[in-house]
Amino acid sequence: MDCRFCGSPLTHVFVDLGMAPPSNSFLSAAQLEQEEQYYPLKIMVCDKCFLVQTDEFKKAEEIFSSEYVYYSSYSTSWLAHAKRYTEMMVERFGFNQKSSVIEIASNDGYLLQYFKEKEIPVLGIEPTLGTANAARQKGIESINEFFGEALACKMTGQNQYADLLIGNNVLAHVPDINDFVSGMKIILRKTGVITMEFPHLLELIRQVQFDTIYHEHFSYLSFTTVRAIFNSHGLELFDVEEIPTHGGSLRIFAKHKEDSSKEISKNVDMLLEKEKSNGLTTISAYGGFQQKVEIIKRDFLNFLTQQMQSGKTVAAYGAAAKGNTLLNYCEVKNDLIKFVVDASPFKQGKYLPGSHIPVVNEQELMTSRPDFVIILPWNIRDEITKQLNYVRTWNCKFIIAIPELQII
Repeated sequence: MDCRFCGSPLTHVFVDLGMAPPSNSFLSAAQLEQEEQYYPLKIMVCDKCFLVQTDEFKKAEEIFSSEYVYYSSYSTSWLAHAKRYTEMMVERFGFNQKSSVIEIASNDGYLLQYFKEKEIPVLGIEPTLGTANAARQKGIESINEFFGEALACKMTGQNQYADLLIGNNVLAHVPDINDFVSGMKIILRKTGVITMEFPHLLELIRQVQFDTIYHEHFSYLSFTTVRAIFNSHGLELFDVEEIPTHGGSLRIFAKHKEDSSKEISKNVDMLLEKEKSNGLTTISAYGGFQQKVEIIKRDFLNFLTQQMQSGKTVAAYGAAAKGNTLLNYCEVKNDLIKFVVDASPFKQGKYLPGSHIPVVNEQELMTSRPDFVIILPWNIRDEITKQLNYVRTWNCKFIIAIPELQII
């Protein structure tokens, strides 16, 4: 296999998580009796451009089908993040009723709704039919297609350009990253701004966030590598922010190279130097990750086994994709974790892929009164522990597995 950015042969394994089903392929009761599809989850790193990427991948068209069950609006903290972003962008760049805001992977309109409230024209691009329809119900026009050069050319042929082009947690999801970035170059107005958010590879390595690795994520990104990718397509990164979402993410700001109206922030060189000093521009920095992952697996399984042997009941909260990676790599089934609670009605009544743990509503937590609740989406642990604080009345404790086992 060759690097999907620079084309160099891939020879270095970053981590091998074995075989796993796609993390968002939830199952119905009837599907439990059918054969489940598993795919390799081996992650490679390019020794030339340092793009960390999947070795083999399930086709994006199959992953982001009409049955895709991730709806952004079911996280209150994510909605608050989206609203703060809207306020910041309007204040900084002065977007108004004459501007055009386009979001790629707009999901259910969780973000564009806040621009729409300000009467700023918006357009969503969302390949998943269910979430696109949810956005339309909020009055947000949505194109139900995958984004790339072809769609960008089609849109500009209809005089659709972006003054602000947004992509939150989508850059890692695209199998052809060159086609995707090239499309952004095409659709961006001459003085327009691109912002993208994605989990920071540096934090993934530091905090052993291997559960953020799954088939829907084709790439794992450093600022250094993303800058090189954008530069190769005529786009220049002029600012960057380190933000706390998803356990540590980056928000990048890009413009056309020809656009001289925006100064290059000192943040750019500062973050490049930070990544260099942490070794991300040398192949040796990517070694040793597998061993750290195996320690987490051992400790997590030991804990669950001990609780089962002691007659304790363990449940989980948050049927998140990252949780499915953790459970499937650790080979956890529903004998060790009885159920997982999730706020989304699109997941309730289904079963987690691989582990076949049932997804239920919060009432089951109150009825069953488990001894432990594992918080699978640890990135929003504060939101969840506050919401479920009442479980402490029966001496239930919260568990976090990553970066190390913690009882909180």
